[in-house]
Amino acid sequence: MAKSSSLNVRVVEGRALPAKDVSGSSDPYCLVKVDDEVVARTATVWRSLGPFWGEEYTVHLPLDFHQLAFYVLDEDTVGHDDIIGKISLSREAITADPRGIDSWINLSRVDPDAEVQGEICLSVQMLEDGQGRCLRCHVLQARDLAPRDISGTSDPFARVFWGSQSLETSTIKKTRFPHWDEVLELREMPGAPSPLRVELWDWDMVGKNDFLGMVEFSPKTLQQKPPKGWFRLLPFPRAEEDSGGNLGALRVKVRLIEDRVLPSQCYQPLMELLMESVQGPAEEDTASPLALLEELTLGDCRQDLATKLVKLFLGRGLAGRFLDYLTRREVARTMDPNTLFRSNSLASKSMEQFMKLVGMPYLHEVLKPVISRVFEEKKYMELDPCKMDLGRTRRISFKGALSEEQMRETSLGLLTGYLGPIVDAIVGSVGRCPPAMRLAFKQLHRRVEERFPQAEHQDVKYLAISGFLFLRFFAPAILTPKLFDLRDQHADPQTSRSLLLLAKAVQSIGNLGQQLGQGKELWMAPLHPFLLQCVSRVRDFLDRLVDVDGDEEAGVPARALFPPSAIVREGYLLKRKEEPAGLATRFAFKKRYVWLSGETLSFSKSPEWQVVTQDGTGALHTTYLQCKNVNELNQWLSALRKASAPNPNKLAACHPGAFRSARWTCCLQAERSAAGCSRTHSAVTLGDWSDPLDPDAEAQTVYRQLLLGRDQLRLKLLEDSNMDTTLEADTGACPEVLARQRAATARLLEVLADLDRAHEEFQQQERGKAALGPLGP
Repeated sequence: MAKSSSLNVRVVEGRALPAKDVSGSSDPYCLVKVDDEVVARTATVWRSLGPFWGEEYTVHLPLDFHQLAFYVLDEDTVGHDDIIGKISLSREAITADPRGIDSWINLSRVDPDAEVQGEICLSVQMLEDGQGRCLRCHVLQARDLAPRDISGTSDPFARVFWGSQSLETSTIKKTRFPHWDEVLELREMPGAPSPLRVELWDWDMVGKNDFLGMVEFSPKTLQQKPPKGWFRLLPFPRAEEDSGGNLGALRVKVRLIEDRVLPSQCYQPLMELLMESVQGPAEEDTASPLALLEELTLGDCRQDLATKLVKLFLGRGLAGRFLDYLTRREVARTMDPNTLFRSNSLASKSMEQFMKLVGMPYLHEVLKPVISRVFEEKKYMELDPCKMDLGRTRRISFKGALSEEQMRETSLGLLTGYLGPIVDAIVGSVGRCPPAMRLAFKQLHRRVEERFPQAEHQDVKYLAISGFLFLRFFAPAILTPKLFDLRDQHADPQTSRSLLLLAKAVQSIGNLGQQLGQGKELWMAPLHPFLLQCVSRVRDFLDRLVDVDGDEEAGVPARALFPPSAIVREGYLLKRKEEPAGLATRFAFKKRYVWLSGETLSFSKSPEWQVVTQDGTGALHTTYLQCKNVNELNQWLSALRKASAPNPNKLAACHPGAFRSARWTCCLQAERSAAGCSRTHSAVTLGDWSDPLDPDAEAQTVYRQLLLGRDQLRLKLLEDSNMDTTLEADTGACPEVLARQRAATARLLEVLADLDRAHEEFQQQERGKAALGPLGP
């Protein structure tokens, strides 16, 4: 049984941030750290004191993590970025509420003495001789210390305190990975037993030394189990001061999910029940796992569950049947066609997540060219008279301000100039739309047409598809392209407004023009003739989109069965091989297209060229890869960790520096073959829509949700068992249907009980191993 721990993190927005630039504004971004390791960085929101990021991350964690921190910084073109403030959340604070954290939290000042990182390796012995007790502290080394000097390194030394005595190690210059290998001995003084405290400091020639971290051990620990091994450095104990809102606040959503994932065979009965659910009549189903999940799951859990279910059925080649099952249930209980799929039901969320899982490359192919143009050209567009900046042209060209009518005409021309290519790309993309999406839309089209066959509802079958494709897929991607990986950065305020106008227009087209002229946005009226011209083209596009033959399995993405040879990530990076002499200049890095799979890391000059892999000698080589920004770096690191997860030969330590001038620049060791000085971080990875499927983890999520409804299932089984023939006659219930429902309920309860027993058995085994200790079998 494997344990898993993951954090669902959403950096929503900030408010009332202080101005850090001379313009009276800031360019804020947010760093997300787990135990002082940066795992994610939001994009920068330019010129804003109330930034909206809306960026979500799923961070897969080591089981022993301690703290999650958010740092808000102001990006500067010249010099260091300014730190605005931070939020620290302990593991205990996150787990205090099972629903997690969703609130505004005031930013706190960043105290340099509290910003520590890294670990220290110690070996402590308590000895006795004729003169009394003696403490021998062997200070071996430290790693990943915080850089305190402008050079990006530190000059660390250790100071050991025991009672009223203290000793220091020597100072190791210019390294964050010092090796001391020094033994310090301190004699016990009369009085009460004292704790042992080891502090690390950065030595400075001018001014006071900078604190790097500390560890402390109680007298009881020293006596019973003297410390030996690596220990995480901690700040000086002090309460974190709330700035009272003077530094602004950050809204975050955080939820910790910890699970024990059983072996695959334990989930097989539940998987069979789930697969059988989509085969039967959906309309009268009340006892299957899917029907129960649909009834019980609410709020944010529904989106997470929808993603897991879609992945499960994708892996079995039954995603189409799963979506059809939910569609039939949703359509059957909808009386008003105008409300069809308008709520965040399990059916709506599942289709939305299905499009993201299967259709993201399609989305990029359709929208990226025009979105890139909008970002690069930075044209000013505005139709709302209340928001028009009529003096803009005077400031730019000195030819006088445009009238409101002239501004409207200019903006209308620019908007249609972008909208035209967007609509052309969409209506011309039938052949590029993934077959799995087209088959799902075909089923949706048929079910809605069967439910609402009346002439007055002839547009409902089109609106059902366009509501997903345009309103939940294309329009959100246009509005926030960063969240759909269409851009690396968020748009500036002017570009954001242009994207909002384009997204509104695409929404209107997706609604087939039915709401044009209604509501408060009458200033969009000049665009209506163009939008109405697009509606007939969209109807024709939807007809061609659902005109598809073939079975469902043809549309399943290749990653549903993720072989080691499948590509995990690919793209352009800057690359160079290790060179024995000197540091590399920027010209030594060459642009190469890199492929990463579970077996190889390969590259070539372009995607079309022959792939170059390692030579046939089998020797290890050091290769340096350079990313263009922190976001790309985190994505590649996460992909490398995922690809190497099953590799038993992973190194436990590495050298983050280079071997130059007969020594490693990181730890100053003189042997090229010296063991690595920095711990390799193999546990923290970022979840991504393109991740391989994990049926066991997904089945565990479904099991966890079903447990919430077990009491309801038991009550239902009891009621059905006591129902007699008279009640069946009075209610008009079919005896065969009731019998099937009772059998399905009983079988589901039995499957849940079996999984309960399996979890308990594995937990007992773990407790037994823990009791035996390291010497046990």
